[in-house]
Order: sequence, then C-alpha cells, then structure tokens
Amino acid sequence: MSTPLQIGPHTVQPPVVLAPMAGITNAPFRTLCREFSGGKGLFVSEMITTRALVERNEKTMQLIHFDASERPRSIQLYGVDPATVGKAVRMIAEEDLADHIDLNFGCPVPKVTRKGGGSALPYKRHLLRAILREAVSGAGELPVTMKMRKGIDDDHITHLDAGRIAVEEGVTAIALHGRTAAQHYGGTADWEAIARLKEHVPEIPVLGNGDIWSAEDALRMVRETGCDGVVVGRGCLGRPWLFADLVAAFEGRTRDIARPALREVADVMVRHATLLGEWIGDEARGVIDFRKHVAWYLKGFAVGSEMRKRLAITSSLQELRSGLDELDLDQPWPAGADGPRGRTSGNNRVVLPDGWLKDPYDCAGVGEDAELDTSGG
Repeated sequence: MSTPLQIGPHTVQPPVVLAPMAGITNAPFRTLCREFSGGKGLFVSEMITTRALVERNEKTMQLIHFDASERPRSIQLYGVDPATVGKAVRMIAEEDLADHIDLNFGCPVPKVTRKGGGSALPYKRHLLRAILREAVSGAGELPVTMKMRKGIDDDHITHLDAGRIAVEEGVTAIALHGRTAAQHYGGTADWEAIARLKEHVPEIPVLGNGDIWSAEDALRMVRETGCDGVVVGRGCLGRPWLFADLVAAFEGRTRDIARPALREVADVMVRHATLLGEWIGDEARGVIDFRKHVAWYLKGFAVGSEMRKRLAITSSLQELRSGLDELDLDQPWPAGADGPRGRTSGNNRVVLPDGWLKDPYDCAGVGEDAELDTSGG
C-alpha cells in the first residue's frame, strides 16, 4: 500500500490526481474517471481564469459546477495579478465553491507566455511570491497547491526557486511537470527534476507529472523520484479506466490492470457522450463535444480510416452507437496501445514579453490581458 497524500485536511489515497485539461476535465469526464477509481483519488476541474471568475462569467460559472458526489471539490485557477487572484480565492472560500485550490504556473501556450503568464511567470520570483501570498491568505482554511514546469527553457530553470518560495508562502503541495515551457509536450519528461525538487522542499508533498501512460509508469515514477504522488494528464485521454489501474497498482493488485476489449471501450464511449449531453443540456452538442475523444479511445484497435472519420462526425447517440456496433467489438486490448496521446509538439521558442528575461525579480510588464481563457500545463 502507498502512503496517503495529505492535501490540507484531505487525505488522497492512493496519491493519484487528475490533471486539469482544457475542454477535457469537465464534470462528465471527472465522473467517468471517479467511477473507475471507486471514488479514490483527486480530480481537478478545468483551469479557471481568476478574472473570469471574479466577473462571474457565465461559462466560467458552469465550469466550476461540481456533481454532488465530488468530494473534495478541486478547482484550478490561473491568474497573473495578485489582487485578482486574491479576490478569486476569497470568493471561492466565502461562497463555498470548492474544497481545494490549485494554481497553474505550467501553461506553455504562446498566447499566455507572451503576456508573462503560465510557465513564464515563475521566472519573476517577486511576482510569484506576491500571487502565492494573496492566494494563501485569501483561502482561509482551504489548502492551496500549485502546478508548474521546470522553467522557461534549459537556460532559465526555475522549479527549485519556485518550490522554496511556495514553501515559505504556505503552499500545501507542489506538482511538477518535468518539462520546460520550450519543450511543450515533446521529448521526454525529466523525472530527475522531480527528484531534485523533492529533495529541495522536503517540508511539503511533491507530485510528479509527465509521461505517465500506464499504472506501471506511475509506480516507477514514485520509485525513481521519491515523489509523494502522481498527476496524470494526457495518459488518461481515451483511457478513463487508467484510474482503476492506478488504484489497483498503488494497492498492490497489479494483476487487476484493465485490458478492455473493444466492446467495453465502445460502452464507455457512449456513456461519456451521454454524460456530456446531460451536462450541456443538449444531446447533439454533447456528442459533438465528444468527437475529439474518438481517436483517443480507438487508438491501437483495428478500425478503418473511413469508419474513424464517420465516428468523428456523429451528432447523435444513436448514430454513435450504431457506428460502433458495426465494428468488430470482440477485438481484445491491442498490444502497444498505452503510448502517448494528445499533444506531442516540442522544442518551441517560448514567446515572452519584451525584456522579460533581463531581471528575474522585476515584476513590471504583466497586464490583465495575460489572463486568457486557455489552459495547459
């Protein structure tokens, strides 16, 4: 059995966290993952921009709606202005909108880093400290955690400094994606950086993130880095049952790893699309939103390109189900189907504000327009 992860008053056992992913980790997907895990683990919302939350943007208010069965309720916030972050956190605490707040400093998307946000922000040590201080003071009894990357690029590594600042400002736990912003999602995650961070901040839990495609990967990361738990993002795309695998692995039941046949996968696909339709309040829109998941679910199975295209343009549950029923549903789980899914681009030049790298302490140059409705990490 693994050691439980303690996030403030919340015990997370096994120490497994679903990473926030824009357009993916909405309430329906969290429900699926939680069902497979038997309710074990921590499942974080899509990333919410603090300005949109403070302004009570209609779409944002829907994104922070949690199912009654979700406990603890976990929200990830993205902000660049300490005052706005503080307001958002106080709003969550005072209106009982969540039980845990995670702050995103990992987003490598150019339209975010160009404004000094996301994975560009920890380079500005004083600004990072100011944001964390406002968040922790505004949260009251709610635990505040943060997710970040190694740094901007190999010449501007920030995770050790950022980790120390986080400890000093009262952050409860840190998740580290073992890539720089320049790597985006390409190459291989640097698990050694996770081990170094764990050594550097022994006072609080450190969670590892990056290249966890199977339950064995998660166990190996803990063994090799000494981290206190894992954060799984792209590894569960089209694989919500990975959370059943993770629970089994951390509980020492490695024989119970799921290898669903295509028939079982098809049933999960229909359930996922159904939950989306119920959540949106429109079956067709739910199925349309589900389309992006089709290729992930079918990865590795023998499904012709024409059928893949057809399934990716369905607009009703009946159409989706009947298309799936035409497949050879007795296909067993395919060998080699556990590899990378989702974005894999890498080695990008990081777009930063003019003069951003001149001074790692000067906070000037981050404007409100750095808060865009996007995500990543």
